[in-house]
Amino acid sequence: MSNVLFGIALLAVAWGIVSAMVMISYVAGRGHPVNWLLIRLFIFKYMHQYHDLTEQESGKPGPWFYSYVISMNLALVCAVIGAVLR
Repeated sequence: MSNVLFGIALLAVAWGIVSAMVMISYVAGRGHPVNWLLIRLFIFKYMHQYHDLTEQESGKPGPWFYSYVISMNLALVCAVIGAVLR
């Protein structure tokens, strides 16, 4: 059972990475400079910019922001439960 939960956690992390890259692409498409070499350092800055940009446009954060938050929380919960069951 713990292997299944670790697998779900890995899939959730992969989905979180996809969500983060889509958000960064959105920010770059809106004319904000993105430092691709130091993206690991500035990832949360770009996510915050995505949050602010989509909130200004539609009044609420964009769907990729929620997708990232949900996937990372799912990964954390599955990893912890998988570790406890092991």
